[in-house]
Amino acid sequence: MLPDQSFQIADLHTAYAAGLDPDAVMDETFRRIAAADDPGIFLHLLDRDDVAAQVAKLGPFDPVAKPLWGLPFAIKDNIDAAGAPTTAACPAFTYTAEKDAFVVKVLKAAGAVLIGKTNLDQFATGLVGVRTPYPVPRNVFDPKLVPGGSSSGSAVAVARGLVTFALGTDTAGSGRVPAGLNGIIGLKPTLGALSNTGVVPACRTLDTVSVFALSVADAYGVFAVASRQDPDDAYTRPVPVPPLGLPASRFIVGVPDERSRPFYGDRNQAIAFEAALENLSAMGGSIFEIDFTPFYDVAEMLYEGAWVAERHTVVQDLMDRDPEALHPATRQVIARAEAFSATDAFRGFYRLQDMRRDLAPVIAGCDLLCVPTMPTYYSLADLAEDPITPNNRLGTYTNFVNLLDLCGLAVPTRPRPDGLPGSVTLLARAGHESTLAAVGAAMHRRRGGQTGTTGWPLAPVNPAPPGPAADEVAVAAVGAHMAGLPLNGQLTRLGGRFLYAGSTAPRYRLYRLAGGPPERPGLVRIPDGEDGGSAIALEVWALPRARLADFMAGIPQPLGLGTVSLEDGTAVTGFICEPAGLAGAQDITEFGGWRAFLDSR
Repeated sequence: MLPDQSFQIADLHTAYAAGLDPDAVMDETFRRIAAADDPGIFLHLLDRDDVAAQVAKLGPFDPVAKPLWGLPFAIKDNIDAAGAPTTAACPAFTYTAEKDAFVVKVLKAAGAVLIGKTNLDQFATGLVGVRTPYPVPRNVFDPKLVPGGSSSGSAVAVARGLVTFALGTDTAGSGRVPAGLNGIIGLKPTLGALSNTGVVPACRTLDTVSVFALSVADAYGVFAVASRQDPDDAYTRPVPVPPLGLPASRFIVGVPDERSRPFYGDRNQAIAFEAALENLSAMGGSIFEIDFTPFYDVAEMLYEGAWVAERHTVVQDLMDRDPEALHPATRQVIARAEAFSATDAFRGFYRLQDMRRDLAPVIAGCDLLCVPTMPTYYSLADLAEDPITPNNRLGTYTNFVNLLDLCGLAVPTRPRPDGLPGSVTLLARAGHESTLAAVGAAMHRRRGGQTGTTGWPLAPVNPAPPGPAADEVAVAAVGAHMAGLPLNGQLTRLGGRFLYAGSTAPRYRLYRLAGGPPERPGLVRIPDGEDGGSAIALEVWALPRARLADFMAGIPQPLGLGTVSLEDGTAVTGFICEPAGLAGAQDITEFGGWRAFLDSR
């Protein structure tokens, strides 16, 4: 037995490199599942022989060729696994899948070992985890509390340390709420980043496969492997997945203001959220309060017209043939589609587009948003008394996310005063998972790194060396394009990500240029052999090569991009100023950088 073996990726791979037998890990996985004695977690476990056959195909330990080598994982039972039943938590719907879902096939090819399929709110319709005809998975902190849904079993399996990671799905918060309620990481990718081929849809236009793990590094690592375009899924799209890096030294965080921050009387949740914001502020986050009412208006669209009708398309035949086959709460939600017309659906599309347009500048004005993952906790007794209201409230901070095409990351924070786990969700524009991961990983580690109820410390992870990926170019910013300053959005909107802070070689002078707003500096290299140069502080960002021309088009004279020499002897593309632009400029070299100059006033 391996009762103390952490299943985090770095820990397992260290053990494998030292000779640990992967079959022993699979034996331990099944032992832990039995010891958990929770019949609500898994709806289907693979035979031990099937798991052994997967292990036999792994070949020698090679975490480079197979970055998920030997890692046990589970999938939500609305995701297909070849030869296994897919139920979507509805026995009358059950079928045997002929092949693995696209994402499962990709993960197995990378060395992950599928263990079984987990429970869910029926047809992924719910955030509570109790809308299932099977036993309800137990919340890992208090069995009297709901486990969260719809990806209930996947979240609980990870939080108990039964598997390294698990797949869920997320339409309205199903990849985030159960993560928050069970003290783990929940990564909800950009729509289309992961294929939905072989996944029973809830709302096909809003669905995404999600990832549960004990650390941000593990969730992001799985996401990096799984993010592949699928020719059979017209909704997939390319999303950049650079190596996990460090957060920018300064970043703007949009949060709900106090008037639009409901906790439904849960003071402990409010305290936990304030503490999380203090943590972000200490990391360099500039907290910017926003009236979130328009976001909640978007959320209300999710259960109107078009998107309820989308859910109805999945189960219409079953509802017409045998309505009692559906869980009562599921049937109540989806049956509302019959009251809407195609005209209502198109009116909903038009209204949502107007709301997206109105919120776009608010979202673009922040590097990320931060919200509570859920406003409060609910008990099983609460749901027995009222199956609808608690479910709706759990979606307060999640329901709008997919409608606005944002990516999200649920991150455990310090426990609440009552001992229950705190959790916040970081949100960003589509394709900015790397920003969320960098900030989320640092935030998680700063606050002790809750890992469900495993008691395992966060595995050591070395962020990738600060450098651009193969499809990126390094760009040095010396002024208003630096993190948290007025023009930084010109970098981040094009997919730019922070690499590191540094300095130029001591051969430059810095000037405050005439004109504006915004105020801008000009960096000028002094001729070789002349005295008077100094090292100037800067930030190096990675920008997708495909967006470099777009970025350059927005740079006004007398500024441009050229080669900037760094203090370590290397050189990168960076902002430089034409000498002709120094007319009326103020020499501010003595301050050593633009931030220091701004702070001096």
